[in-house]
Amino acid sequence: MHTHYSILLITNTCALMPTLKVLIYEDNDDLRNSIVTILSWNNAFDIVAALPDAQYIIDDVAQYTPDIILMDIEMPNSNGVTAVAALRNKLWSVPVLIFTVFDDDDNVFNAIQAGANGYILKKNFDLIPAALHDIIQGGAPMTSSIAKKVLSFVPKKNSTYSQLILSLSSREIEILELITKGYSYKMIADILKIATETVRTHIKHVYKKLQVNSATEAIYKYNNSK
Repeated sequence: MHTHYSILLITNTCALMPTLKVLIYEDNDDLRNSIVTILSWNNAFDIVAALPDAQYIIDDVAQYTPDIILMDIEMPNSNGVTAVAALRNKLWSVPVLIFTVFDDDDNVFNAIQAGANGYILKKNFDLIPAALHDIIQGGAPMTSSIAKKVLSFVPKKNSTYSQLILSLSSREIEILELITKGYSYKMIADILKIATETVRTHIKHVYKKLQVNSATEAIYKYNNSK
């Protein structure tokens, strides 16, 4: 169990809209408190905990059952990328938004490979609420400079990925292509005139066939198969 200091908040919930339970990992006290403040202004978010490191992430997720996680990378007793990998190794699909100062190739690539669902920089602090919602809707939000790096990771065709893509049905490929264009689950459902839950089911099949845990990984393999 945690021996370090944590912040637990009771936030107002909106009767007309289900709130998103957010678990925050950020070692800088002032920044952590600022994140809590900006999200607490919005009734769409319920901060279940705000912690200075992700050393006990498996226990934390089991205890707080968050809908989404906001994750720093460099923390005193843990690394955010390693924490994401630990979650995915447990086959837990709770979405994770990386929020960090690091924009180097290694951190970006490793975070995506570990199963992060989005990656924004701390200088884009004001994007946090929209990015969290975007991920829940099936998007993969990234700071523009990060998106460029991700594209640079896929310079040539990978035959292994091509074989995986061939296992997808025509409908699954259709949905995956819309995801690569940034469409949310609801938007995809409207375009294809199917239920949002049907889209979610197809996405689960895509993830399983492509052996991935997030939209960013699926997009990576899809783009790298061409």
